[in-house]
Amino acid sequence: MNKISELTPGAVPVGFSSPSISVVVPAKNEAKNLPHVLSKFPSWIDEVILVDGNSTDDTVAVARSILPNIKVVGQSRKGKGAALRSGFEASKGDIIVMIDADGSMDPGEIPAYIGALLTGADFVKGSRFMQGGGTDDMEWYRRLGNWGFVKLVTWRFGGNYSDLCYGYSAFWRDALTRLYLEKDDGFEIETSMNVQALQAGLTVHEVPSQEAPRIHGVSNLRTIPDGFRVLMTI
Repeated sequence: MNKISELTPGAVPVGFSSPSISVVVPAKNEAKNLPHVLSKFPSWIDEVILVDGNSTDDTVAVARSILPNIKVVGQSRKGKGAALRSGFEASKGDIIVMIDADGSMDPGEIPAYIGALLTGADFVKGSRFMQGGGTDDMEWYRRLGNWGFVKLVTWRFGGNYSDLCYGYSAFWRDALTRLYLEKDDGFEIETSMNVQALQAGLTVHEVPSQEAPRIHGVSNLRTIPDGFRVLMTI
């Protein structure tokens, strides 16, 4: 049974071939967390791309020990946005999934994202604030900021998002041609993609996602400066 028939039984036309799937994982000094992430990817993923942000630990070696066929690429500029763009450019799949390397996002949710794409969505984003979602890794002031950004985007661009500043997403490769991401070097790329998907008229679906705390290390997210970049992006 192929990956599509596993996700959407009875929904595959005769002669329809499964799309290839690439997963992009930006990582900087995540050697301790990668075993909790890479080992949980579904076996039918066609390609995993690790974007190494000049790690000074064993991030690359650990990744290759878990997935010998993993593709490792670098990034031309600093920041999560720059890392994701490098991963997108290096990917070959018909579908691209973006997921963090810190263990906060569950790879077991990937089928839900792929299933939504196979049933008509162009762009699928995770939500920690719809029924079935949740987070154990967000302080009250970040929750308040996210709520404010959601209301601002709804007022300015429409849509019906329940979450905005969350980077677990999946989309058809063709969707990239409708998004302009060259100026989004930092964490604001997640918001930029969500807003531009609305502007471009893409069919966007949200799926519930459970966010866990980072397993090891400290996040590179800076609440006030990165929040300001998100505001300016909107």
